[in-house]
Amino acid sequence: MVMKVAPWRIMRDKTALLVIDMQNAFVEEGGPLEVPMARACVPAIQRLLAACRQLGVPVIYTVSSHYVDGVLVSPLELAYQPELKARLIKPGTHAYEVYASLAPGPGDFVLQKHRFDAFYNTNLDTLLHTMRFPTVIDTVIITGTVTSICCESTARSAFMRDYKVAFASDGTGGLDADSHNATLRILGRCFARVMTIDEIIQELKEPASRP
Repeated sequence: MVMKVAPWRIMRDKTALLVIDMQNAFVEEGGPLEVPMARACVPAIQRLLAACRQLGVPVIYTVSSHYVDGVLVSPLELAYQPELKARLIKPGTHAYEVYASLAPGPGDFVLQKHRFDAFYNTNLDTLLHTMRFPTVIDTVIITGTVTSICCESTARSAFMRDYKVAFASDGTGGLDADSHNATLRILGRCFARVMTIDEIIQELKEPASRP
């Protein structure tokens, strides 16, 4: 059996953690957009958050909003899923807030987005390029929900911008097992290293500077 060689290794001084949309709307039991798989991966994400904060790896949360100043800014999304009309996320509501057990800590960043892709019409790319200046962040770890929607869209967008992507297989929550696993297969083939939380933490703990 031939073992696949990793195309790159995570270097913690050039890495940031993205926690995608782990909001009450998706994670909380009975939330308007509840994703039970997202709630199930909370303990794994907690372990990764603890490791990143201990090792000095920047943490960026994204929060999804379908409204700006009370105006719906995702009409096409609603057109595809009209059943969501009464469940869309508005800033200032309980559903909008990050799930309590994953709450941002001092020094963490929170980035609002209005599309599935966290890079689209946000300052995420600028933040990644400047937050550790003069060191350049070239790697992002992606956790959160929904695996096949916002997490996958962000992973693909990161790849197109030449970021290395570590996609957490047990730190992302899908709508169902089939779509979750399909995303892992596709991303692992072309766009990312699909890794477990334990594998990610192990590489983060390796010496910060390597050849």
